[in-house]
Amino acid sequence: MAFKLAFILARIIAGFIAISLALVIVFKFVPVPITATMLMDENGATRDWELLENIDPDLVAAVIAAEDAKFCEHSGFDTEAIERAYEENQQGGRIRGGSTISQQTAKNVFLWQGGGYFRKALEAWFTVLIEMVWGKHRIMEVYLNVAETGIGTYGATAGAERYFGQSSARLTRSQAARMAAALPQPKKRSVKNPGGWLARHARRIEARIGTVQTGGLDDCIYP
Repeated sequence: MAFKLAFILARIIAGFIAISLALVIVFKFVPVPITATMLMDENGATRDWELLENIDPDLVAAVIAAEDAKFCEHSGFDTEAIERAYEENQQGGRIRGGSTISQQTAKNVFLWQGGGYFRKALEAWFTVLIEMVWGKHRIMEVYLNVAETGIGTYGATAGAERYFGQSSARLTRSQAARMAAALPQPKKRSVKNPGGWLARHARRIEARIGTVQTGGLDDCIYP
């Protein structure tokens, strides 16, 4: 009986590995059509896939500045950020996340929102796969196409059209910074008219865009 259960479990694990690897390979070349987050969004899902070459580099730099300054350095996980987030969260107050752009992309494409150790384990597995198979350019491209950028709005282009009435190809640094500042909580954070802490946060991101670009923090995206 134990042998039979072990055999079944082994087949399930092997099947999961095969399916997940196949999906990662397919999405290296094919636009992600829809995600679990989009399907579960009661507001619908407006989206418009765009090649990274057609997205303003200032938005790419703004996202790196706001979300993952070591994006080009790590292999999917920023251990220092994770440890720092854990220590700060233990002290109470506003919950801080330590996820990289790679981890967020893995979660957004293959999994669902919310916590839990099981989902985090799956997220880690898919993060390793996309780092190995996709590379940084494709990870950023997918991230900027599936990330929630507003209520019922997904991707940089749909977000730019929603807030500024234009494509994501030509954004001012202020516009790029405001979009990046709102990414963690797009349903709650205002892109068009941020105020208070959010406005100051957007200005800090805007000031760091040039640092990202001149400091080579986006070099892995534009080889």
